[in-house]
Amino acid sequence: MSILIYAESAEGKFKKVAFELASYAKKVAESLGTTVTAVTVNTANVSDLSKYGVDKVLKVNNDKLSGFTAKAYADVIKQAAQKEGAKLVLLSSTTDSLYLAPLVAVSLEAGYASNVVGLPVSTSPFQVKRNAFSNKAFNITEITTDVKVLGLAKNSYGVFESASSLTEEDFNPTIGDNDFGVKVQSVDKTSGKVTIADAEVVVSGGRGLKGPENWGMLEELASVLGAATACSKPVSDLGWRPHSEHVGQTGKPVATNLYIAVGISGAIQHIAGINSSKVKVVINSDADAPFFKVADYGVVGDAFDIVPKLTQKLKEFKANNS
Repeated sequence: MSILIYAESAEGKFKKVAFELASYAKKVAESLGTTVTAVTVNTANVSDLSKYGVDKVLKVNNDKLSGFTAKAYADVIKQAAQKEGAKLVLLSSTTDSLYLAPLVAVSLEAGYASNVVGLPVSTSPFQVKRNAFSNKAFNITEITTDVKVLGLAKNSYGVFESASSLTEEDFNPTIGDNDFGVKVQSVDKTSGKVTIADAEVVVSGGRGLKGPENWGMLEELASVLGAATACSKPVSDLGWRPHSEHVGQTGKPVATNLYIAVGISGAIQHIAGINSSKVKVVINSDADAPFFKVADYGVVGDAFDIVPKLTQKLKEFKANNS
Protein backbone atom coordinates (compact mmCIF):
# COMPACT_ATOMS: atom_id res chain seq x y z
CA MET A 1 0.00 0.00 0.00
CA SER A 2 2.11 2.92 -1.25
CA ILE A 3 1.58 6.29 0.47
CA LEU A 4 1.25 9.75 -1.04
CA ILE A 5 1.23 12.96 1.01
CA TYR A 6 0.40 16.49 -0.05
CA ALA A 7 3.20 18.61 1.41
CA GLU A 8 1.79 22.11 1.79
CA SER A 9 3.92 25.18 1.29
CA ALA A 10 3.48 28.94 1.33
CA GLU A 11 5.60 31.37 -0.65
CA GLY A 12 7.88 28.53 -1.69
CA LYS A 13 8.56 27.20 1.82
CA PHE A 14 7.06 24.19 3.55
CA LYS A 15 4.57 24.71 6.34
CA LYS A 16 5.18 22.91 9.61
CA VAL A 17 2.19 20.65 8.89
CA ALA A 18 4.10 19.19 5.93
CA PHE A 19 6.75 17.83 8.28
CA GLU A 20 4.15 16.47 10.71
CA LEU A 21 2.38 14.73 7.84
CA ALA A 22 5.67 13.31 6.57
CA SER A 23 6.53 12.03 10.06
CA TYR A 24 3.12 10.34 10.32
CA ALA A 25 3.37 8.84 6.83
CA LYS A 26 6.84 7.44 7.55
CA LYS A 27 5.58 5.59 10.61
CA VAL A 28 2.61 4.18 8.71
CA ALA A 29 4.87 3.20 5.82
CA GLU A 30 7.15 1.26 8.19
CA SER A 31 4.20 -0.76 9.46
CA LEU A 32 3.04 -1.47 5.91
CA GLY A 33 6.48 -2.14 4.45
CA THR A 34 6.18 0.58 1.81
CA THR A 35 7.55 4.02 0.89
CA VAL A 36 6.42 7.64 1.14
CA THR A 37 6.03 9.95 -1.84
CA ALA A 38 5.20 13.64 -1.49
CA VAL A 39 3.68 15.95 -4.07
CA THR A 40 4.51 19.66 -3.79
CA VAL A 41 3.35 22.72 -5.67
CA ASN A 42 5.72 25.62 -6.46
CA THR A 43 8.10 24.80 -3.60
CA ALA A 44 11.61 26.17 -4.03
CA ASN A 45 13.60 23.63 -1.98
CA VAL A 46 12.18 20.20 -1.18
CA SER A 47 15.27 18.65 0.41
CA ASP A 48 13.99 19.23 3.96
CA LEU A 49 11.46 16.45 3.45
CA SER A 50 14.31 13.92 3.51
CA LYS A 51 14.74 14.65 7.25
CA TYR A 52 11.28 13.25 7.95
CA GLY A 53 11.26 10.02 5.98
CA VAL A 54 9.99 11.01 2.53
CA ASP A 55 11.56 8.81 -0.16
CA LYS A 56 10.42 10.63 -3.30
CA VAL A 57 9.08 14.08 -4.16
CA LEU A 58 6.98 14.94 -7.20
CA LYS A 59 7.70 18.61 -7.85
CA VAL A 60 5.01 20.59 -9.62
CA ASN A 61 6.06 24.02 -10.84
CA ASN A 62 3.33 25.82 -12.72
CA ASP A 63 2.50 29.53 -12.82
CA LYS A 64 -1.18 28.68 -13.15
CA LEU A 65 -1.01 27.32 -9.60
CA SER A 66 0.58 30.42 -8.05
CA GLY A 67 -2.70 31.05 -6.20
CA PHE A 68 -4.56 28.31 -4.37
CA THR A 69 -7.52 26.91 -6.29
CA ALA A 70 -9.05 23.84 -4.66
CA LYS A 71 -10.21 22.05 -7.81
CA ALA A 72 -6.90 22.51 -9.60
CA TYR A 73 -4.81 21.43 -6.61
CA ALA A 74 -7.10 18.43 -6.02
CA ASP A 75 -6.60 17.43 -9.64
CA VAL A 76 -2.82 17.60 -9.17
CA ILE A 77 -3.01 15.34 -6.11
CA LYS A 78 -5.32 12.89 -7.90
CA GLN A 79 -2.95 12.59 -10.86
CA ALA A 80 0.03 12.16 -8.54
CA ALA A 81 -1.80 9.36 -6.68
CA GLN A 82 -2.66 7.63 -9.93
CA LYS A 83 0.89 7.97 -11.25
CA GLU A 84 2.35 6.42 -8.10
CA GLY A 85 -0.40 3.83 -7.64
CA ALA A 86 -0.93 5.19 -4.14
CA LYS A 87 -3.53 3.39 -2.05
CA LEU A 88 -3.25 5.77 0.89
CA VAL A 89 -3.36 9.55 0.38
CA LEU A 90 -2.64 11.81 3.37
CA LEU A 91 -3.47 15.47 3.82
CA SER A 92 -3.36 17.77 6.84
CA SER A 93 -6.25 19.71 8.38
CA THR A 94 -5.34 23.23 7.30
CA THR A 95 -8.01 25.37 5.70
CA ASP A 96 -6.70 24.50 2.22
CA SER A 97 -6.51 20.77 2.88
CA LEU A 98 -10.02 20.68 4.36
CA TYR A 99 -11.21 21.96 0.98
CA LEU A 100 -8.98 19.57 -0.93
CA ALA A 101 -9.51 16.24 0.81
CA PRO A 102 -13.18 15.65 -0.15
CA LEU A 103 -12.45 16.62 -3.77
CA VAL A 104 -9.49 14.23 -3.88
CA ALA A 105 -11.54 11.44 -2.32
CA VAL A 106 -14.38 11.82 -4.81
CA SER A 107 -12.01 11.91 -7.79
CA LEU A 108 -10.25 8.73 -6.61
CA GLU A 109 -13.49 7.01 -5.49
CA ALA A 110 -11.86 6.74 -2.10
CA GLY A 111 -13.18 6.59 1.43
CA TYR A 112 -12.25 9.68 3.45
CA ALA A 113 -11.65 10.01 7.20
CA SER A 114 -11.09 13.52 8.57
CA ASN A 115 -9.72 14.62 11.96
CA VAL A 116 -7.50 11.55 12.34
CA VAL A 117 -5.64 11.75 15.65
CA GLY A 118 -3.38 8.72 15.71
CA LEU A 119 -1.71 5.95 13.77
CA PRO A 120 -4.09 3.40 12.25
CA VAL A 121 -5.70 1.22 14.89
CA SER A 122 -5.62 -1.61 12.39
CA THR A 123 -4.44 -1.97 8.79
CA SER A 124 -6.51 -5.07 8.04
CA PRO A 125 -9.28 -4.01 8.24
CA PHE A 126 -8.12 -0.41 7.88
CA GLN A 127 -9.31 1.55 10.91
CA VAL A 128 -8.36 4.96 12.29
CA LYS A 129 -9.18 6.96 15.41
CA ARG A 130 -10.89 10.32 14.82
CA ASN A 131 -12.10 13.34 16.75
CA ALA A 132 -15.90 13.55 16.77
CA PHE A 133 -18.71 15.75 18.10
CA SER A 134 -16.66 18.97 17.95
CA ASN A 135 -13.65 17.29 19.57
CA LYS A 136 -15.63 16.09 22.59
CA ALA A 137 -15.34 12.39 21.73
CA PHE A 138 -13.46 9.87 19.58
CA ASN A 139 -14.65 7.24 17.17
CA ILE A 140 -13.05 4.40 15.26
CA THR A 141 -13.72 4.63 11.52
CA GLU A 142 -13.20 1.74 9.12
CA ILE A 143 -12.43 2.47 5.46
CA THR A 144 -13.15 -0.36 3.04
CA THR A 145 -12.37 1.26 -0.34
CA ASP A 146 -9.29 0.30 -2.34
CA VAL A 147 -7.89 3.84 -2.12
CA LYS A 148 -8.09 5.65 1.21
CA VAL A 149 -7.79 9.37 2.03
CA LEU A 150 -6.94 10.58 5.54
CA GLY A 151 -6.94 14.10 6.97
CA LEU A 152 -4.54 14.31 9.92
CA ALA A 153 -5.67 16.61 12.73
CA LYS A 154 -3.17 19.40 13.40
CA ASN A 155 -0.64 18.79 16.20
CA SER A 156 -2.09 15.34 16.82
CA TYR A 157 1.04 13.37 15.96
CA GLY A 158 4.10 15.62 16.17
CA VAL A 159 7.23 16.13 14.09
CA PHE A 160 9.90 13.42 14.22
CA GLU A 161 13.10 13.24 12.19
CA SER A 162 13.83 10.05 10.26
CA ALA A 163 16.47 10.61 7.59
CA SER A 164 15.91 9.12 4.15
CA SER A 165 17.53 9.17 0.73
CA LEU A 166 15.34 11.53 -1.27
CA THR A 167 14.62 11.27 -4.98
CA GLU A 168 13.31 14.39 -6.71
CA GLU A 169 11.23 14.23 -9.88
CA ASP A 170 9.61 16.99 -11.93
CA PHE A 171 5.91 16.27 -12.36
CA ASN A 172 3.76 17.96 -14.99
CA PRO A 173 0.10 17.02 -14.46
CA THR A 174 -2.56 18.02 -16.95
CA ILE A 175 -4.33 21.14 -15.76
CA GLY A 176 -7.46 22.12 -17.63
CA ASP A 177 -9.29 25.44 -17.77
CA ASN A 178 -12.23 23.79 -15.99
CA ASP A 179 -10.05 23.57 -12.89
CA PHE A 180 -10.23 27.33 -12.51
CA GLY A 181 -13.97 27.91 -12.28
CA VAL A 182 -13.36 29.68 -8.96
CA LYS A 183 -10.69 32.36 -9.01
CA VAL A 184 -8.94 34.11 -6.13
CA GLN A 185 -9.26 37.88 -6.50
CA SER A 186 -7.01 38.88 -3.61
CA VAL A 187 -5.31 37.50 -0.52
CA ASP A 188 -4.64 39.40 2.71
CA LYS A 189 -1.45 38.17 4.35
CA THR A 190 -0.06 38.78 7.79
CA SER A 191 3.63 39.61 7.82
CA GLY A 192 6.15 39.89 10.61
CA LYS A 193 4.05 37.82 13.04
CA VAL A 194 3.47 34.18 13.86
CA THR A 195 0.39 33.02 11.97
CA ILE A 196 -2.44 31.16 13.67
CA ALA A 197 -2.02 28.28 11.23
CA ASP A 198 1.61 27.67 12.22
CA ALA A 199 1.49 28.68 15.88
CA GLU A 200 2.38 26.33 18.71
CA VAL A 201 0.97 28.89 21.16
CA VAL A 202 -2.03 31.21 20.72
CA VAL A 203 -2.95 34.16 22.94
CA SER A 204 -6.59 35.05 22.39
CA GLY A 205 -8.72 37.93 23.63
CA GLY A 206 -12.43 38.53 24.07
CA ARG A 207 -14.82 41.34 24.93
CA GLY A 208 -13.40 41.40 28.45
CA LEU A 209 -10.55 43.50 27.05
CA LYS A 210 -13.11 46.31 26.58
CA GLY A 211 -11.72 47.70 23.33
CA PRO A 212 -9.12 47.40 20.53
CA GLU A 213 -6.89 49.94 22.25
CA ASN A 214 -6.09 47.35 24.94
CA TRP A 215 -4.75 44.68 22.60
CA GLY A 216 -1.18 45.87 23.04
CA MET A 217 -0.76 43.89 26.27
CA LEU A 218 -1.84 40.69 24.52
CA GLU A 219 0.52 41.34 21.63
CA GLU A 220 3.37 41.87 24.10
CA LEU A 221 2.56 38.58 25.86
CA ALA A 222 2.36 36.83 22.50
CA SER A 223 5.72 38.28 21.49
CA VAL A 224 7.40 36.94 24.64
CA LEU A 225 5.90 33.48 24.05
CA GLY A 226 6.52 33.44 20.29
CA ALA A 227 2.76 33.09 19.92
CA ALA A 228 0.07 34.17 17.50
CA THR A 229 -2.72 36.52 18.59
CA ALA A 230 -6.36 35.62 18.09
CA CYS A 231 -9.82 36.69 19.20
CA SER A 232 -13.37 35.53 19.79
CA LYS A 233 -16.17 36.04 17.26
CA PRO A 234 -17.80 39.04 19.00
CA VAL A 235 -14.46 40.85 18.93
CA SER A 236 -14.04 40.40 15.17
CA ASP A 237 -17.72 41.25 14.61
CA LEU A 238 -17.22 44.51 16.50
CA GLY A 239 -14.26 45.33 14.29
CA TRP A 240 -11.77 45.38 17.15
CA ARG A 241 -9.64 42.76 15.41
CA PRO A 242 -9.51 41.42 11.83
CA HIS A 243 -11.69 38.42 10.96
CA SER A 244 -8.50 36.51 10.10
CA GLU A 245 -7.83 36.31 13.88
CA HIS A 246 -11.25 34.87 14.77
CA VAL A 247 -10.80 31.37 16.18
CA GLY A 248 -13.52 28.90 17.07
CA GLN A 249 -15.95 26.58 15.36
CA THR A 250 -17.21 29.40 13.12
CA GLY A 251 -13.72 30.84 12.59
CA LYS A 252 -10.35 29.12 12.45
CA PRO A 253 -10.15 25.93 14.52
CA VAL A 254 -6.85 25.61 16.39
CA ALA A 255 -5.03 22.68 17.95
CA THR A 256 -2.09 24.34 19.62
CA ASN A 257 0.18 23.11 22.39
CA LEU A 258 -0.92 26.07 24.52
CA TYR A 259 -4.04 28.25 24.20
CA ILE A 260 -4.41 31.27 26.49
CA ALA A 261 -7.87 32.85 26.60
CA VAL A 262 -8.07 36.32 28.10
CA GLY A 263 -11.47 37.87 28.78
CA ILE A 264 -13.34 35.19 26.82
CA SER A 265 -16.39 33.73 28.54
CA GLY A 266 -16.35 30.53 26.50
CA ALA A 267 -19.33 30.20 24.16
CA ILE A 268 -19.83 26.61 23.02
CA GLN A 269 -18.81 27.47 19.43
CA HIS A 270 -15.54 28.97 20.61
CA ILE A 271 -14.70 26.06 22.87
CA ALA A 272 -15.50 23.55 20.11
CA GLY A 273 -13.01 25.27 17.84
CA ILE A 274 -10.11 25.27 20.30
CA ASN A 275 -10.85 22.07 22.24
CA SER A 276 -8.08 20.11 20.51
CA SER A 277 -5.43 22.37 22.05
CA LYS A 278 -3.34 20.39 24.50
CA VAL A 279 -3.22 22.92 27.37
CA LYS A 280 -5.88 25.60 27.84
CA VAL A 281 -5.34 28.54 30.21
CA VAL A 282 -8.16 30.96 31.05
CA ILE A 283 -7.86 34.43 32.59
CA ASN A 284 -11.24 35.93 33.44
CA SER A 285 -12.75 38.08 36.18
CA ASP A 286 -15.96 36.01 36.14
CA ALA A 287 -15.42 32.85 38.19
CA ASP A 288 -18.57 31.35 36.63
CA ALA A 289 -17.41 31.77 33.03
CA PRO A 290 -18.09 28.51 31.10
CA PHE A 291 -14.48 28.43 29.89
CA PHE A 292 -13.27 27.44 33.36
CA LYS A 293 -15.09 24.10 33.03
CA VAL A 294 -12.84 22.99 30.16
CA ALA A 295 -9.64 24.81 31.16
CA ASP A 296 -6.54 23.00 32.38
CA TYR A 297 -5.54 26.10 34.35
CA GLY A 298 -7.66 29.08 35.33
CA VAL A 299 -6.94 32.46 36.88
CA VAL A 300 -9.84 34.45 38.29
CA GLY A 301 -8.99 38.13 38.24
CA ASP A 302 -8.60 41.35 36.30
CA ALA A 303 -6.78 40.73 33.00
CA PHE A 304 -5.41 44.29 33.07
CA ASP A 305 -3.57 43.40 36.26
CA ILE A 306 -2.68 39.77 35.54
CA VAL A 307 -1.47 39.87 31.91
CA PRO A 308 1.22 42.58 32.41
CA LYS A 309 2.53 40.76 35.50
CA LEU A 310 2.58 37.44 33.63
CA THR A 311 4.44 39.06 30.74
CA GLN A 312 7.01 40.57 33.09
CA LYS A 313 7.58 37.25 34.88
CA LEU A 314 8.07 35.50 31.54
CA LYS A 315 10.58 38.11 30.43
CA GLU A 316 12.51 37.65 33.69
CA PHE A 317 12.42 33.87 33.29
CA LYS A 318 13.73 34.06 29.73
CA ALA A 319 16.46 36.51 30.73
CA ASN A 320 17.64 34.22 33.54
CA ASN A 321 17.65 31.14 31.30
CA SER A 322 19.13 32.56 28.12
